[in-house]
Amino acid sequence: MTVTLPCPRGALTPDRPLADLTWLRVGGPAEWLFQPADLDDLCAFLAALPADVPVFPMGVGSNLIVRDGGIRGVVIRLGRGFNGISIDGNRVTAGAAALDAHVARKAAEAGVDLTFLRTIPGAIGGAVRMNAGCYGSYTADHFVQATVVMRDGTVRTVTKDEMGFAYRSSSLPEGAIVTEAVFEGPLADPAELAARMEEQLAKRDATQPVKDRSAGSTFRNPAGFSSTGKADDVHDLKAWKLIDAAGMRGARRGGAQMSEKHPNFLINTGGATAADLEGLGEEVRKRVFKNSGLTLEWEIMRVGVASPEADA
Repeated sequence: MTVTLPCPRGALTPDRPLADLTWLRVGGPAEWLFQPADLDDLCAFLAALPADVPVFPMGVGSNLIVRDGGIRGVVIRLGRGFNGISIDGNRVTAGAAALDAHVARKAAEAGVDLTFLRTIPGAIGGAVRMNAGCYGSYTADHFVQATVVMRDGTVRTVTKDEMGFAYRSSSLPEGAIVTEAVFEGPLADPAELAARMEEQLAKRDATQPVKDRSAGSTFRNPAGFSSTGKADDVHDLKAWKLIDAAGMRGARRGGAQMSEKHPNFLINTGGATAADLEGLGEEVRKRVFKNSGLTLEWEIMRVGVASPEADA
């Protein structure tokens, strides 16, 4: 059945390949890719879009495997109209398309400590949805509120209590699109914050395969709990150690490989398919479970039409 889509002011492209929009450079096309001109354009499009058409909000593709069959429905990708950053005192307002690293740098220049964002790949919308974190700090620790467009085109302001933040996750409903978020950070000397971020970058570059084509950490660390009862990953049970102990460091399938440098990084060595990457990841999960009795949970989001090879 043919579905008639609304006519927005922004770009609406049929059968748009998505591989070049993801860090892993794999995957099939979006049935439709919508890049809204601004908030009003996004709201009007969603309000007019038939309710049975699936919607998938996509950021910069840093933490994503798009399966080889592509994504049905409409993929919505926010761009320039959604990447602004403003600072008032210790409060930072950032558009969903603003890169995490850019927000960290801008905040530091103003003496606001959001340095945990500096080495997180991706943009603010994904950081909010996934409760991204690094070095023991999480988005939830600094989050004040977000502007969210719901699937029916209505706009809501969502508070921290309503976000349902948990370890590497939130309870935002399916199809909801974060367009802007507000954070608070402690005030500090800009020079000290700049130095801290340089140290973080040096540590990352020394321990992670930053020059390889990856999507960041592949699996979540099995969550421990802090003294306050909050789930976190600051403990000894690390995913990379479980993968290493299961003998999967450097393991390959087609063009996919678990990094030799950091075995919790799934990399495209060149010519990998999404099926190669997901299939290798599932093999890692099986081997880790067999070796340790623990089940690793994917941190990378996998979306789209599944390929039979992924389950081989």
